[in-house]
Amino acid sequence: MPHPSEHTTRIAIISDTHGVINNNIIDVIKTCDQIIHAGDICGAHVLEQLQTFDKKITAVAGNNDASGLWPVEQTHVVNALPHMADIELPGGIIAIEHGHRHGMHTPCHDSLRHSHPHARVIVYGHTHSMLVDKETTPWVINPGAAGATRTRGGASCMVLTASENEWNIEMFRFTEENSAVA
Repeated sequence: MPHPSEHTTRIAIISDTHGVINNNIIDVIKTCDQIIHAGDICGAHVLEQLQTFDKKITAVAGNNDASGLWPVEQTHVVNALPHMADIELPGGIIAIEHGHRHGMHTPCHDSLRHSHPHARVIVYGHTHSMLVDKETTPWVINPGAAGATRTRGGASCMVLTASENEWNIEMFRFTEENSAVA
């Protein structure tokens, strides 16, 4: 546990909303200080919804976040999304990208690590499959799908609690019955 006087930050990590954020995941987001969206946002309305929580948002473009795939009046929003981003937190850096550039069906964790050796954690999406790979540093994590598309057992997200000395990841999955599964 972090020391009581040590600053900690809680970051909600979501991906692959495909235009919809599950209501249970919204409840998790409300408990956090920041939000990461690892791509396949699929509409400015999702970003606008996240902005209502008055938290720092870091979002990257996924393979479905491109001009021509979003409504034409949202072109300026989708074109402004970076393909990668870094966030400096107490104790290290989180690197974020969608992951599809590292293998379309199964992104290669070694390739992700090679691309972001400076990071403590690398967040990617794309596969809609929640996972935590702590086999080596940096850790590679995928929050799964936070919307209603290919959720692989229910909408999911993660929360990273970061302090100078300790980082912890909580995994959340919400079944169709809207109950949390550890």
